[in-house]
Amino acid sequence: MKKRETWNNKIDFLLACIGFSVGLGNVWRFPYLCYKNGGGAFLVPYFLCVLVAGIPAFFIEVALGQFMSQGGISAWKICPLFQGIGFATTVIVFLLNVYYNIILTWAFYYLFSSFNSVLPWSNCNNEWNTVNCSRNVRDNASGFENAFNPNTSVDPVTEYWERKVLQISSGIDDVGTIKWDLALCLLLAWMVVYFCIWKGIKTSGKVMYFTATSPYILMCVLLIRGVTLPGALDGIKFYLIPDWNRLRDTQVWIDAGTQIFFSYSISLGTLTALGSYNKFHHNCWKDSLIFACANSGTSFFAGFVIFSVLGFMAHEQNVSVGDVAESGPGLAFIAYPKAVAEMPVAPLWSILFFFMIILLGLDSQFVGVEGFVTAISDFFPHTLRKKGRKELLVCGVCLLSFFCGLSMVTNGGMYVFQLFDYYSGSRIILLVAFFEIITISYIYGVNRFYDNIEMMTGTRLGPYMKYSWLITAPIFCLVMFIMVIANYSDLTYNRTYLYPRWAIGIGWALACSSIIMIPIVMIVKIMYAEGTLYERLTYLLRPQLKPHQLRPQDSLKDLEEVYRKAAEEDGKATVQYLLNGSAQHANASSAV
Repeated sequence: MKKRETWNNKIDFLLACIGFSVGLGNVWRFPYLCYKNGGGAFLVPYFLCVLVAGIPAFFIEVALGQFMSQGGISAWKICPLFQGIGFATTVIVFLLNVYYNIILTWAFYYLFSSFNSVLPWSNCNNEWNTVNCSRNVRDNASGFENAFNPNTSVDPVTEYWERKVLQISSGIDDVGTIKWDLALCLLLAWMVVYFCIWKGIKTSGKVMYFTATSPYILMCVLLIRGVTLPGALDGIKFYLIPDWNRLRDTQVWIDAGTQIFFSYSISLGTLTALGSYNKFHHNCWKDSLIFACANSGTSFFAGFVIFSVLGFMAHEQNVSVGDVAESGPGLAFIAYPKAVAEMPVAPLWSILFFFMIILLGLDSQFVGVEGFVTAISDFFPHTLRKKGRKELLVCGVCLLSFFCGLSMVTNGGMYVFQLFDYYSGSRIILLVAFFEIITISYIYGVNRFYDNIEMMTGTRLGPYMKYSWLITAPIFCLVMFIMVIANYSDLTYNRTYLYPRWAIGIGWALACSSIIMIPIVMIVKIMYAEGTLYERLTYLLRPQLKPHQLRPQDSLKDLEEVYRKAAEEDGKATVQYLLNGSAQHANASSAV
């Protein structure tokens, strides 16, 4: 069996975490939420949520991976009864990988279209434009509602997006045919992901030096250009001026909490996978603090990049910034392209923007796929850790994800994309995080895990993390999940198209496909364990650790169980080895 890899150096792990978690959500979701929920006032609940749950949930996943040296599924052998948590996170990250690459597909399409002397979405003189196309439209920048009202004027950017790129159909029940230009861009995106990770973290770690750092250079360039445009200051003011009254609205707190879990990539199992490639004595606590500063700082910085340009756009159209600000695909593929079309040397700024979007998305995507592959390969180590098997596994995962993604590059693909985006993980990750923290804190034992972290890092953590895991973080996750469910509304497409009931049912099936793994795995493990129900539960609540993971005060019985399992798995342990190991551990225990 091939030896498990580790990072080449300490910076690789930090760059991988930043590359995975700092992505499109920081650029297009955080600035919009900040503007929507009171400007600068939104920073109060946002940073409070970072301290209460963001850092504790992030660190518990990274530390678990490093301690167990296993991916998202096998790491939960720390409490076998709850190993379904690992299966749940693996399902979530697979679904995320499938639809996330569609965003890269659109970005590649726009990047290629930008290599023209005149941007194709800058005028109404193209074959896809209708008689309703007008460059003087002052409606909301999303303009999606115009697709369903043929008597309304539509700007050329919206028509390019809907009629050229998407060729959008009337609804999810009208899937239409595959758009082969988008399908080829999707294939390109998956090929890039494959060749970034097919050789494992030795390759992806090197790629991270470029993909994780280059977006910051591009953002600085775009910011310098943005603040020199007329109206930029109005956009920045609109972004930052606090509206303290909004803090009374529960939706503001929901947006802050969900944004933390979204941008910190919690409950996806990938952070556990990244941590598992650390050397056992790596100081992952220090890296977690650096990551939190980098992630939240990037979100805040991205707001200046986006709103300086939106301020210019509002100035050019003589409308309020609120009429051009938009979240999600509307910002990246309508509002911002509309803005760059009005700039001098428009193709250059368009190329820079979409190249930045691709870099932000790529590192998130290939680390997400690496996390899924790590979980599977660690679950079947004797089969998949042989020479050449990793490349085949990565190829199989990319091909499967590509074929699943083809449903989102059809005429009705946008409706399928939204269904995945809305249901597959955004709500469930809060509940999965709750089970993660409760399992480590109360079942495995928070003091025991504190000892394990001290064994790894050589540093005893203060009380902040302990009481976060015991009290504030699980309460936050549970309350936030209840609030999200209480405020649930059925999915719509840009406030005009209502999804049919069967599509909503598919959405909830996607949502439940992950969380249901926790009770299913629990029942299966109880059924296949031996002894009475009490003996089965006692066995399944005992961590399956290796000798170097045990504390001196752990029982001799635990150590003997470790060696017995090692002997059963590889047949290399001898009786003398067992006796010597047990004696040494017994001496250490008596000394304590």
